[in-house]
Amino acid sequence: MQQEERGSLHFQARRITAQGVEVLDEIVAEEVAVALVYNGISHAVMMATPCDLEDFARGFTLTERIVEKPSEIYDIEVEEDPREPQPGSRGRGIEVRLEIASQRMAALQQQRRTLAGRTGCGLCGVDSLDAALRPVVEAKGTAHVTRAAITRAMQALPAHQKINKANGATHAAGWATSDGTLVAVREDVGRHNALDKLAGALAKSGAGNDGFVVVTSRCSYEMVQKAAAIGAAAIASVSAPTSLAIATAEQAGIGLAAFVRENRLTVYAHAERIEA
Repeated sequence: MQQEERGSLHFQARRITAQGVEVLDEIVAEEVAVALVYNGISHAVMMATPCDLEDFARGFTLTERIVEKPSEIYDIEVEEDPREPQPGSRGRGIEVRLEIASQRMAALQQQRRTLAGRTGCGLCGVDSLDAALRPVVEAKGTAHVTRAAITRAMQALPAHQKINKANGATHAAGWATSDGTLVAVREDVGRHNALDKLAGALAKSGAGNDGFVVVTSRCSYEMVQKAAAIGAAAIASVSAPTSLAIATAEQAGIGLAAFVRENRLTVYAHAERIEA
């Protein structure tokens, strides 16, 4: 194993074909355990790509409504575990330590004192059906988006996927202005993580006004929830939506387009937000 730029690692692999065996130097997506620690108490352990972790922590904290506004996050520190690395990683894991407002911390402790969660396709910090299907945040975005703008943003996305270009295994989430200009992109092995990183970047820069989200994955309930929390007018995905994603988009007032490919797309929710 050799180090590549953050987000990828080199591994030796063997390609086996009818013609024989070939030894390859393969670039593989880096995945490590990332613990989110609030005011000294561990809340969740996520598997993530170890880059843009401040953005990830900020975005997760906002989109999961641990805090209500960025100003309630006082400090973020990223600390790598100094112990011997785990196989297939540069280290044993990373702690991201956040200091948040005391009243928000009290509410978080009330919800659950200590949690070891998982990412990927789960809901982190959830221990009941009511918590999983929490009230939908009404999206603040009011812009109308055209098919051409969505196509433009989606076609521009691969050029911003530097990590995926190297390893072919990471998702991306991008923020585009209403004309389809991409202004921010974040990547991660987890599609939810990529969107949280984007949310954190937008919260830090203040760029998230009257735009929409494009993602290189399917569109699930959580993805719509997070896009609505960002304030997106719409979310557009390369792959299919789920039934709950569509219902959530209808409730949130956010346009949902999927199967964005080759100058075409399918609109599943709030068609009035997405124009031909």
